[in-house]
Amino acid sequence: MSTPGVLSGAIQPYPWGSREVLPQIMGVPPTGEPQAELWLGAHPRAPSVLRRSGTNRPLHQVIADDPIGELGPDTAQTFGGELPFLLKILAVDQPLSLQTHPTRSQAHAGFDSEEEQGIPLDAEHRSYRDRNHKPELICALEPFTALCGLRTPETAAELLDSLEVAALDPAISFLQAGEIAPALRWLLEQPPESGTEIALQVAAACSKSGPFPDERHWGVRIGEQHPGDIGVAVALMLNLVRLEPGQALFLRAGNLHVYLRGTVVEIMANSDNVLRGGLTAKNVDVPALLDVVDCRPHDVLVQAPTGPCFTFEAPVPDFSLTRVELAGSRRFTPSGPEIVLCASGSARVAGHKISGGGAVWVPAGTGEFEMAGTGLMFRAATGG
Repeated sequence: MSTPGVLSGAIQPYPWGSREVLPQIMGVPPTGEPQAELWLGAHPRAPSVLRRSGTNRPLHQVIADDPIGELGPDTAQTFGGELPFLLKILAVDQPLSLQTHPTRSQAHAGFDSEEEQGIPLDAEHRSYRDRNHKPELICALEPFTALCGLRTPETAAELLDSLEVAALDPAISFLQAGEIAPALRWLLEQPPESGTEIALQVAAACSKSGPFPDERHWGVRIGEQHPGDIGVAVALMLNLVRLEPGQALFLRAGNLHVYLRGTVVEIMANSDNVLRGGLTAKNVDVPALLDVVDCRPHDVLVQAPTGPCFTFEAPVPDFSLTRVELAGSRRFTPSGPEIVLCASGSARVAGHKISGGGAVWVPAGTGEFEMAGTGLMFRAATGG
């Protein structure tokens, strides 16, 4: 029978990451380099290491050797013997790329197309790393700011028009007619020279006082980080959202977004498919992004916990996330495999002591387990 064990996560040193936040959470000295994400899961690109019975092994290999024992028969059958979720802590110091993620059918088609073209899986210009969709949910550990989902065309038109940049008039006209997709396409498909000029004008206009002051502030910051990138204009078409600690957002596949600043726990389907439209030195694939982006206006539904143990709404079978304010002892009975993360404080979980950034793998069939201590904990599990 599989037993719980301690998980060691993998750090991703992306340049937008904070140099201090993850070391502070984990209680280790900073390296001086950006540390953007802590991955906890079984994605083959950066699997966690499971310590069990005195041995260390990558979690994806442990699961591959005994998928039914680790995941349970239902999860193993439903998800092809793989852990269906990936848990992360994101420490965002600079705005991320303008990005979205595919549905499962879009990921299948995109992955197979790139396979047929012979693009190596680790190639920088590859857009699809796997055949999975990538919905995601974020829960703030500290105040977190993001651009998330397209505004109504009326509001987007009003914002862009307030900048008084004449070169934006074609996009504004589309938006005033209620047409978001043509406006987005027009901006992203600008030739390099005109796109650069529009982006510079937009960033300069954002530095002036006027309506939408918070959006202008971020327009300036994005423009400084990515001068001449048309993504600065597209970013202003998105809803500006601020999460307070404990609040959460669920993002469906197709949601266009830019994470701006702050620290969150993030759970997602076990995928590394990111389609970027700008604001990055990584691969930008505008045609692929335009194929999958959801151009419907998005209402931003912020979820807030209503008690010390709260499960956020995430209408997908791949994952669920429960936030636990632990003060003492609680007992839980998992219905499938879980990763229990300590975001702050310390606790003993299923007999294993962990502190900030530490995690415990709780395989299916473990039965009731105890969580005891004081701190902020997260239970990552499969969805309902």
